[in-house]
Amino acid sequence: MLQYVAVGVGAVIGANFRYFVSSWATVRWGAAFPYGTFIINITGAFAIGLILSAAATRLDANPLLRLFFITGLLGGYTTFSSYAWEALSLASDAAWLRFGAYVLASNLVGLLGVWAGSQLGAGILARAAEVAAQA
Repeated sequence: MLQYVAVGVGAVIGANFRYFVSSWATVRWGAAFPYGTFIINITGAFAIGLILSAAATRLDANPLLRLFFITGLLGGYTTFSSYAWEALSLASDAAWLRFGAYVLASNLVGLLGVWAGSQLGAGILARAAEVAAQA
């Protein structure tokens, strides 16, 4: 049960920090470029590298801390950090084929997923508007 609490509390903090950073960046530099998301992705990737490298040298680290910081806090802040760490791990293991497949598939299939979801969402909204107009 404590695992869920650790993840949940971390996620609440991470999501709110994400909102803060994103809002701050938009006010600071405008919305023409997604500066907030860019900053969040880079700082999240840096943080996961720092935390997991430190945890690797401390074998007695509490598993709840890892769940709080990695799964909860950074998961709420950005999932890009997990993606970047996993890609680095594959590259560090010289698993170049899996590394390339993971990076390419994550980006291409992710973009395809966003496109498909937006098309489905637009279709559902259009159909709902038709139904509402007929009522």
